[in-house]
This record gives sequence, structure tokens and C-alpha cells, in this order.
Amino acid sequence: MIRYALACEQGHAFETWFQNSAAYDRQAARSLISCPICGSTKVTKALMTPQISGAKKRDDPARAAGGRAPPVPPQATPAPVAMVSPQEREFRKKLKELREHLVKNADYVGQKFPEEARKMHYGEVEHRSIYGEATSEQAKELHEEGIEFHPLPVLPDERN
Repeated sequence: MIRYALACEQGHAFETWFQNSAAYDRQAARSLISCPICGSTKVTKALMTPQISGAKKRDDPARAAGGRAPPVPPQATPAPVAMVSPQEREFRKKLKELREHLVKNADYVGQKFPEEARKMHYGEVEHRSIYGEATSEQAKELHEEGIEFHPLPVLPDERN
């Protein structure tokens, strides 16, 4: 068994176990892996930090007494992390600028995004820049109708 840290296109992070890496590859190729938060099937592997155990202490009284180490309290699920090059920092900066520009210069329509996109596509209302939310099923339907849209760049929390 192997555990992967995964992230969906909306930036939700979660972990899942697979029989092996080939099982993950097969399921990902068939869009069988979905985000438990939003249901998106556009899922990719996220960086994971390895769990490295330290050297055993021979004079550990807990180990000597019962032959077992005391239970380790569960830790919070680690967040994906990365060290980035100067080029990647510049790319991230440009993505952030793009997102800020889109949000500043477009109308937020929330969950009415699919409805509003259709109205514009079919000429029922004047075309304008909008952004909002759509489920993966709604996005698939829009795509099948030939309606052009793009996901907003999702950036990790700015505190990273």
C-alpha cells in the first residue's frame, strides 16, 4: 500500500491510499479519483514530506519497561510544501497578478456561473468578463456545448 497526498484543481488537499503507484496511475487516467470536498476529478499528486523516524534510544525507560514506545499522538495532516527556484517564484508572481486582474475586472456571479456563461454564449445577454463557481459536471457540460471558459489560477495560501 502507498499513501499519496493529492490536490484537486480547486486547491483542496487530501490523502488517499492505493495498492501501488500503478493503481494510482490507472485510476487517475480514468478520472476515478475525486476530491472529497468539491468532487473534482482533476486531481494531481502533491508533494509529500517523508516520515523519518529518529534513532532508537537504548536507555529509553518506556521502551525498557514494556518493550514498546509510548503511543505517538496523531499529528495534523501535513500540507504540501515545495522549494521553488527564482523562475518558479516569478511564475507564481505572474499567476497571482493574473488572478488579481481577473477578479478585479470581472463580475462575480457565484454559483450562477454556468447559467450566466450560457446566456452570454447564446447571445441572451451582452458579453462581459465573469467569474464564479461550477461543479466538475457543470464545467463538463459547458465544454461540451462549446462554451469557452478557463479555471482561475489557484495559488497556495500566501502565508507559505
